[in-house]
Amino acid sequence: MNKKEQERMEKQAARLAKERKRLEAMSVYEKQYASCLAICGIDEVGRGPLAGPVVAGAVILPRDTEILYLNDSKKLSEKKREALYDEIMEKAVAVGIGMASPARIDEINILQATYEAMRMAIDKLQVRPDLLLNDAVTIPGVEISQVSIVKGDAKSISIAAASIVAKVTRDRMMKEYEEIFPGYDFASNKGYGTKAHIQALKTLGPCVIHRRSFIGNFVK
Repeated sequence: MNKKEQERMEKQAARLAKERKRLEAMSVYEKQYASCLAICGIDEVGRGPLAGPVVAGAVILPRDTEILYLNDSKKLSEKKREALYDEIMEKAVAVGIGMASPARIDEINILQATYEAMRMAIDKLQVRPDLLLNDAVTIPGVEISQVSIVKGDAKSISIAAASIVAKVTRDRMMKEYEEIFPGYDFASNKGYGTKAHIQALKTLGPCVIHRRSFIGNFVK
């Protein structure tokens, strides 16, 4: 092995050691509640957009699992999220996905729709958890013990996994909606209120996946 190759391998080993240390810090809640048999991370994506559903993910990871570069989905590139999504789906003990439609959001408001999506995600798990680690919320109507963690998607590997599952699921849906409802650039903006999206909304009017309770300032 030449000196250049050795230096490259040493740098790679240092990066991996740093990443494992970061993941160790993100596992503090999982270790704190290690007596629980099945810890489930819960997170949602899509509370703020003008269009599309709100989607919740629920993920139970195996004890002491290692998924390198697991993090808050907002801190990851689309390519990295897609790769991690596949790894999570392969390694997870159980994954549940729930969602509330734009019409449901308009009917019961975004907060209640988010809770509903979260309960749906929990119900779809094939393994019943005995503890929920939630990103900054306490979900009403759930009998399972819950721990609310502010910015939990950056502090818990279970919540981070749930955030990635929810984000990738919703992003894929919005790309499909672009094909069905062209002109709003859903594939790019994912339903959020970008300048181009708002202009399209004013020009084309709303489509069926727009949240009527969110777009009153832009259309009459």
